[in-house]
Amino acid sequence: MTKRSLIMAGGGLKVAYQAGVLQVWLDEAGLKFDHADGASGGTFNLVQYCEGRTGTQIADSWRDFPVLRSLSLNWRQYLKLFWAVSLMTYDGFRDVVLRGKWAIDWQKVRASPILGTFNAYNFSKNQLTVRTQDQLNEDYLVACVSLPMWFPPITIGGDRYIDAVYLTDANLMEAIARGADELWIIWTVSRKAIWGGGFVNEYFQIIETAGNGRLKLDIERIEASNAAIAAGGHGEFGRPIKIEMLAAEVPLHYLINFSSTAFTAAVEQGIADARAWCRARGIPLQTPNAGLLALTFNETMQGGFALGASDPEAGCERGNTAGTPLVMHATVQIDDLDRFLNVPEHPGGLSGTIDFPPIGNGIVASKGVFNLLEPEPGVPHVKLFVYELAFSHGGRSYYLSGRKYVREHGNPVKETTTLYTTLHDGSDNSGPIVGAGVLTLNLTDLIRMLGTVRVHNARNKADALAALERFGQFFLGEMWDSYGIHLKRS
Repeated sequence: MTKRSLIMAGGGLKVAYQAGVLQVWLDEAGLKFDHADGASGGTFNLVQYCEGRTGTQIADSWRDFPVLRSLSLNWRQYLKLFWAVSLMTYDGFRDVVLRGKWAIDWQKVRASPILGTFNAYNFSKNQLTVRTQDQLNEDYLVACVSLPMWFPPITIGGDRYIDAVYLTDANLMEAIARGADELWIIWTVSRKAIWGGGFVNEYFQIIETAGNGRLKLDIERIEASNAAIAAGGHGEFGRPIKIEMLAAEVPLHYLINFSSTAFTAAVEQGIADARAWCRARGIPLQTPNAGLLALTFNETMQGGFALGASDPEAGCERGNTAGTPLVMHATVQIDDLDRFLNVPEHPGGLSGTIDFPPIGNGIVASKGVFNLLEPEPGVPHVKLFVYELAFSHGGRSYYLSGRKYVREHGNPVKETTTLYTTLHDGSDNSGPIVGAGVLTLNLTDLIRMLGTVRVHNARNKADALAALERFGQFFLGEMWDSYGIHLKRS
């Protein structure tokens, strides 16, 4: 029979996302595993899995994570400057999280029928060590996540132990040695390969180098073995090894985070991505009997607009001179937020009214289209916000088609609040252009718009805030950290 290993790879606090994936894989997809391996931050989820918690319970453990209360600065060491043992300790984390919020029952963990392997590095003996769940205690778990410089090594039996991340962030070879034919990997270490300056960035880029480099080498070994077997040989591992991997860029820092709702958002991102991942592979899901997570918001944009113009900027100038502004009062409806965030075209609905004196005021749109960050054909590094409304007035059909062009290294404030608009004769944007202009909203309008965002069908306030966090980061990108706070307080 095929044997599966669940690989809970490291990723620091990004593994909150991993917990969301576990909710889907374990509870909704009902996947079963013969073995589970954890390295670095992944051991936080592995210990709960071995304790017998469901995927949903593991995901819940990260929702509203008490990030500030779990921090313990190693103040006494700061006076030693370059000779300090560490910047922080795990004292607060042990008390607030392991013994508090999570309340790990070590007897249950050690008596678990689930085979789990936990990786740490024995610095004293210069070797990777692997302990099974029946050998686990709090000290060894903390050793698995004790990054040098940030946290002190853990002394066990006279030996010093640290995080194994510099050797492995996912011990695929341990899983294969224990008979696994399939490796189901949840990977949260960033693979963007973007080099950032500064001490903290460079420290974790070294982590990414070690983690991604080791993973790639191990996968290449597996692929070479599989190829040899396919060619009639024996291969290094003597049997085909299948890899199923879900990897993601998670908008949490590995270690330095200050928002509890950001952890809930990472969990929900993991849930949404895992559902999309399973559906793409034909893995059936039993999702909770609840309404789809939905979101709505109102946006009013206005600017100079002129009939007879075909270029938006020229039409805006003419409209401002003639005093003919066009105002679009729009309501965006996203009926399935998970699908919206995961499907490439990011489909939503748009409704609203239009005020344009040369045609009429309060004109109700009959239908509308909203797409967020749809790629601009043939133009690299440019995404689109698409707003389209169809309406009729005086027996004539019109189609208002607007585009926001958001460039990778552009001006996010200006580009996210500027809609280049054309008015077409007929029921879609293939008709002749009969007018053009540029609609905008200022920062006050943007913040007011954020205040209109509503999440529907959330289980509780925490899930609603997490949905706002996910949508805000997706919709506004880097501006979210500046303006999202207004929405969170509303």
